[in-house]
Amino acid sequence: MLGEYRISGRHASEIAASVERGVGSGDLAPGHVLPPMRELAAQLEVNPNTVAAAYRTLRERGVIETAGRRGSRVRPRPASTSRGSLRIEAPPGVRDLGEGNPDPALLPELGPVFAAAAVVHAESPGLYGEAPVVPEFAAYARTAMDADGVPEGPVAVTSGALDAIERVLAAHLRPGDAVAVEDPGWGSVLDLVPALGLHAVPVGMDDEGPLVADVERVLRAGARALVVTDRAQNPTGASVSADRARELKAVLSRHPGVLLIEDDHGHAIVDLPLHPLAGTTDHWAFVRSAAKAYGPDLRVAVLTGDAVTVDRVAGRQRLGPGWVSRLLQRAVLHLWTSDAVDTAAVARSYGERRDALVRALAERGVAAHGRSGMNVWVPVSDETGAIARLLHAGWAVAPGARFRMGTPQAVRLTVSPLAAADIGPLADAVAAAAGPARPVTYG
Repeated sequence: MLGEYRISGRHASEIAASVERGVGSGDLAPGHVLPPMRELAAQLEVNPNTVAAAYRTLRERGVIETAGRRGSRVRPRPASTSRGSLRIEAPPGVRDLGEGNPDPALLPELGPVFAAAAVVHAESPGLYGEAPVVPEFAAYARTAMDADGVPEGPVAVTSGALDAIERVLAAHLRPGDAVAVEDPGWGSVLDLVPALGLHAVPVGMDDEGPLVADVERVLRAGARALVVTDRAQNPTGASVSADRARELKAVLSRHPGVLLIEDDHGHAIVDLPLHPLAGTTDHWAFVRSAAKAYGPDLRVAVLTGDAVTVDRVAGRQRLGPGWVSRLLQRAVLHLWTSDAVDTAAVARSYGERRDALVRALAERGVAAHGRSGMNVWVPVSDETGAIARLLHAGWAVAPGARFRMGTPQAVRLTVSPLAAADIGPLADAVAAAAGPARPVTYG
């Protein structure tokens, strides 16, 4: 029921705004069922088509969802609410393992890098009308992707991986379309999909990536797109294996109209090989960002894909920001070509900390996941209780709710702040907080 809140308005835009005000104030809480369209139309003395248009607008904005005969209800997590707000602030004296940041000690110094880029920029300053992608940047990025087996395609540059994913989704999909997403998965993607007016459909995960049966099921049910993280999946550390890639490509080959988006989140921070799925469907995109290996503030990601997809993304980008700073592109290119980061050493450093924590937890009877990257995913019997107990023990971790749709409760621990001496005490605290051990699969 709607309680005391009364929806008002004579026009579709006014009715939609009234519902959004109710959601924003908390008077229309997540899960509340809205009146049937004809009933609300009678209350407001307007045409049912007017209410239908208002509800359509609210669905496209991600404020409500419609479940057939069960009617329309306020979304459990309105698109205006970021999962990133589900964070545990680390009070003084508590170690913060929840933010997901790389180890600053493994990031390169950027002063000399920008100085070198500025020298080139002085000789050829970026001006209006020039190519949006620095040719040397595109050539180097394309060569690296060729070496990893990514199919041939043009190169674009976006302001980070999420910017690329948003632009690709918007280039092909319409509000209401279903997008298959990893569950558990990157919270920003789980927020982005409904914010675009799209419908997120969860796909289960294990250590080798998305579950094949789940992908087959959601694609058969009509999902128009699939978003996959190839390596260092956030939050579980999953990495698509060669066998899993083969199986997923077989499924995708039966659904050539599906838009495939791959996020190579672990590029330059993991030592597991890439097994791309790209090229199996008619429209696809492959994204690499510089964030984890070179610094989160370098808002640069490389995007390749089929010609139509990249052309649409680049065309829409021209009507907005125009391009990603060529000075920034040259700085990242300098990082790549000067070997400013020892990627093997970075992968080894994260791997040693991650593997040590997973082993220590296993010795204490706690099943944890962390095949690659900088995160460890720990299923728990009571997420809120586990977080509180860990805080009391001096550790702040990320709530699993930031990353989950339908999978069981868990917490995410980022290993980048850890030293070898921290592993034992942390494992003891997690074992005491986690409750009964859960099975190895996530879903």
